Amino acid sequence: MENKSALWRWIKGSRVYKSIFRHGYEDTKKNRILQIRSNVFLHIHPVKIPDHAYRIRFTWCMGGITFFLFLVEVMTGAFLMFYYTPTPEQAYRDMLYLRYDVPFGMILRNMHRWAAHLMIFTIILHMLRVFLTGSYKPPREFNWVIGVTLLVITLLLSFTGYLLPWDQLSYWAITVATNMIGAMPFIGHEGPLSLLDRYHDIRFLILGGSEIGSNALLRFYVMHIIVLPVTGMIFMAVHFWRVRKDGISRPL
Repeated sequence: MENKSALWRWIKGSRVYKSIFRHGYEDTKKNRILQIRSNVFLHIHPVKIPDHAYRIRFTWCMGGITFFLFLVEVMTGAFLMFYYTPTPEQAYRDMLYLRYDVPFGMILRNMHRWAAHLMIFTIILHMLRVFLTGSYKPPREFNWVIGVTLLVITLLLSFTGYLLPWDQLSYWAITVATNMIGAMPFIGHEGPLSLLDRYHDIRFLILGGSEIGSNALLRFYVMHIIVLPVTGMIFMAVHFWRVRKDGISRPL
């Protein structure tokens, strides 16, 4: 018991723990107020904003530009959903219909496509700026982890959206990518130290089968329009709240 108590005190005294949890949980009036002020879902806007949070001369505004591109993706993607059917028989026909018959359809699709490319580019520049200016250091370690999670979600959004046109380029690109996933250690049936077969590994889970077909297209579609965007919105809310709470980081 003493060892567990010492371990718990060490964890509570670490920088990582203090970066995530800023106060204790004693049932006092002060902590009841802090629980509301410090919870993103109960109080998304902080009560106070430091003066340096308004100074954005050195940040390049890459975080804001990335968020703007995400909004462009959401709006253009919502319009594209009206003209898309996630089935192998209809998906490519819908792309041709959108390109040649829908008014401004080609512009709409290209806005969605190029905004996706730019979003990856700007989020990489944003994280590069954060790293070079040391903005991942205390008390912003937790927000750095949230940012890395958002980077992964952005890459997964691009990956899942690549299959949706259902043309030769997207089909074989996803084939190569999922074959690489199937060769991962432990969780891929072709990977080292794996005890799984091709019907129970991570590739089968992603594709919904042993080959790319209707199940894979439907799963990629649901992940692309519901699961990943909603997850990204939740993490973005926490990310923005921590930026407002800690203030925009200053250069070294």
